[in-house]
Amino acid sequence: MSITGKDLIEMGYAPAPWFSRVIKHAVDIADAKRLAEQEIAMIPKKIAMQEPVAYSVFMEPDSHEEKENLASVVRTMDILVRTPTVRSAYVMPDACPAGPDGTIPVGGVVETENAIHPGMHSADICCSLMLTEFEGASPAEVLDAIHEVTHFGPGGRHKPFSIGMSLGLVNKIWNNKFLSDKKSVELAIKHFATQGDGNHFSYVGVRKSTGRTVLVTHHGSRGFGALLYKRGMRLAEKFRKEICPDVLKQNAWIPADTWDGVQYWRALQVVREWTKQSHRALHTLVGVRTGATAVDNFWNEHNFVFRDGDRFWHAKGATPVRSEFLPDTNGLQIVPMNMAEPILLIDGDDRGVGFAPHGAGRNMSRTAHKGLQVGSDAEVFERETAGIDARFWCGEIDTSELPSAYKSADKVRSDMRGFGLARVVDEVMPYGSIMAGDVMKNAPWRNR
Repeated sequence: MSITGKDLIEMGYAPAPWFSRVIKHAVDIADAKRLAEQEIAMIPKKIAMQEPVAYSVFMEPDSHEEKENLASVVRTMDILVRTPTVRSAYVMPDACPAGPDGTIPVGGVVETENAIHPGMHSADICCSLMLTEFEGASPAEVLDAIHEVTHFGPGGRHKPFSIGMSLGLVNKIWNNKFLSDKKSVELAIKHFATQGDGNHFSYVGVRKSTGRTVLVTHHGSRGFGALLYKRGMRLAEKFRKEICPDVLKQNAWIPADTWDGVQYWRALQVVREWTKQSHRALHTLVGVRTGATAVDNFWNEHNFVFRDGDRFWHAKGATPVRSEFLPDTNGLQIVPMNMAEPILLIDGDDRGVGFAPHGAGRNMSRTAHKGLQVGSDAEVFERETAGIDARFWCGEIDTSELPSAYKSADKVRSDMRGFGLARVVDEVMPYGSIMAGDVMKNAPWRNR
């Protein structure tokens, strides 16, 4: 006999999305009742917001700007830790707000149980750093080489197939439901080995311990990762409405033990691999251009989700130093400050919590910082980049990325040391850097 929706209603069930599945598969009334009960059992139970979870702040402000910044970070964290999946949280020394109150700040680390929160890794999934130490090339040669082979700004390369991903990575993209559509594949190809804009950079310097030339690149997963983030947020919103409508939309989550959760976690790992290969392609090209030999190379992400059983550590701009989260290094992690300061090479401190700062952070927005600028863009640039070869790839100066836009590097180092988060074991002394620049000024798509 065929089962209809009317039959299910007569059994006492209210119309629901699962009706169609039961009607399709049930062979009789008894079977329909069994399948209906299975469907109902799988519907997540609604849960309420929790009492705030205690969290640690590893920052001691010593200026008015830093105190205002910390107050904003605390205000947003006080709301975030009421999300019912949260079990612990930390605020790194470089923390700053990253959205409306309740949004995880840059420099925030949040541990959740059985929950992946797309909003807590944000659109720039797996923003990361790669370091290569070269033998046989000067800093000037390496800086010129990376300038030739890299790509900054919106969009991707005009000839994307000239720099390709591995076949294994391509297969992983095609085999994941979140990544295998035409748009994702297109972005994975076009944005490969490109660096975007904002605070992403190519930095060249000299390793203090060896005197050799070092290249450090900083970028994330570009449009490829951003599209996964959007899909993750849409899926998390569906679960939010079913499980906890009171939670903020930016803190919605995907239950990790669902089929969707498993597939999303796998998609994150594919994006991670894509980003690492994207960095490596640029470093390989620099080696080819200069004829130099790579004598050391390592990579670490600072904007990702790390897993330990059913616990998920969301690091929004925080560098992992816990050994279980470091499959790609020998223990050293990369922490940049600004273009005129040394890049720090750190390892974990046994007193720490498994995470360290990801950089210097900001005390105010880009717009607010520009409002404090004294002199023309060219004058500010000349003053703040004296002694280094600083370049903006699009040709337009972006004063919001100059050294004064960031927190004091000495203060971040002091907090990192004082709170036992990590130890500085080596440094890369600055020679020069390349950033996107003000890509919106005189942008071709804005000119008729």
